[in-house]
Amino acid sequence: MKYHPYSSMKIFHYQEKLKSLPPNENIIASPVHVRIKPTNICNHNCSYCAYRSDRLQLGKDMNQNHFIPKCKMIEIIDSCNQIGVKAITFSGGGEPFCYPYLLDASKKLTSHNIKFAALTNGSRLNGEIAEFFSENAVWLRVSIDGWDNKSYSAYRNVPNEEFTKVMNNMKSFVQLDGKCHLGVSIVINEMNSGNFFELIKKIKDIGINSVKISPCITSNDAVENNKYHMPIFQKVKDQIQKAIQQFQSSSFLIYDSYHEMDEKFEKNYEWCPYLQILPIIGADLNVYSCQDKAYNTDNGLIGSIKDTTFKTFWFSGKDKFYSINPHKHCRHHCIANKKNQLIFEYLLIDMNHLSFV
Repeated sequence: MKYHPYSSMKIFHYQEKLKSLPPNENIIASPVHVRIKPTNICNHNCSYCAYRSDRLQLGKDMNQNHFIPKCKMIEIIDSCNQIGVKAITFSGGGEPFCYPYLLDASKKLTSHNIKFAALTNGSRLNGEIAEFFSENAVWLRVSIDGWDNKSYSAYRNVPNEEFTKVMNNMKSFVQLDGKCHLGVSIVINEMNSGNFFELIKKIKDIGINSVKISPCITSNDAVENNKYHMPIFQKVKDQIQKAIQQFQSSSFLIYDSYHEMDEKFEKNYEWCPYLQILPIIGADLNVYSCQDKAYNTDNGLIGSIKDTTFKTFWFSGKDKFYSINPHKHCRHHCIANKKNQLIFEYLLIDMNHLSFV
């Protein structure tokens, strides 16, 4: 039986964290995992980027010039080490590999034995930083949308040979034969809905470990998102199944995350467990509740670490974790919704019936 890297059940291995979550508990436990957005600068200009879309709440208050100073990044990593954070993911905002101190930060994490990973467009996955990630990172996920130079350039407003460059970078990364799991994320919209099957074949042929297929987000409303995908939904699902049948193997996994979105929008709970498990540190040095509310200071902001350490901020009182009401403030796409529902089911078990398994 093969172990699965994607699971909504991982948090149940952290019993101390689960016990600390409810507001009636006088315990603050460290986050298990932290996402750091080191820079908002990006060398691609993706047409569907949720951080730069006027239609979406994500990234609403983002300043594209912000980045975390090197000394502050080292301080954040030291704080994470001191409080026992298990893993850090570098993501956007911008493109993490555009951050000039990414190698320094990654080496610091390695010295602390904190696991790390990154989301990237793959355009700068070369040289010393690629070699270091290959040997030391747990995983790396490259976002791709176009299936050839022309379509990729149209998606991202980049030079015509950029797709070839990214594919070659990934091929070279695979040939380094390090320990890092290299995956690809394909975001589906109308433009690539009929062409991503051939993209999956190209990805498999260069030796990538996995590919994840997800829908693009076009609105803060689930009904509107489903309406957008309805004309292409079955065509996409058929191609995914065809790809699984033809390409999936023990060394190449295909994750079907293309689905109707209602389950990620509707919330019937009034506080969010996952913001205590996986908070976001933005390039503006604000701490946000999740990756779906980053750079939303109206109702995604937990607080700031601009003038304090992350350790001091995290343990300075518990009330800040309950200022966001998901039922009222999070009527948009939420990657953690299913995980939160599982946690509430666990926390709200009637203990008088617990033995009747």
